[in-house]
Amino acid sequence: MGKRDDLIAKYADDLRNKCGMEPDMALLTKVTIGCGPAIYDNDAQTVAGSQASEIETVKKNFLIKKLGLKDGPELGAAIDAVMETYGKSERNKYRAVVYYMLTKHFGKEAVYG
Repeated sequence: MGKRDDLIAKYADDLRNKCGMEPDMALLTKVTIGCGPAIYDNDAQTVAGSQASEIETVKKNFLIKKLGLKDGPELGAAIDAVMETYGKSERNKYRAVVYYMLTKHFGKEAVYG
């Protein structure tokens, strides 16, 4: 297994043990690949859930640009819900896991078709 496969296994473990959901491994793999080289960078691989600028980046670059959603209060509410599910006290919120949960939340799996 390569480094990406190891990371996908780690993300799946987080989804099971920290978020209480069984991951769709095909979708998780596609979301992880979609994150590009960010998954290998110690800073970029995680989402700082308490930083407004980071939340804005997730909203603009992922929800609006990637998933094609319209800006509105429901985007912020969804990010808050995902951060709550992951656990506010959880220090390392992996970007791929957050993006996966947001993709599922909005039913946008077809984006990764």
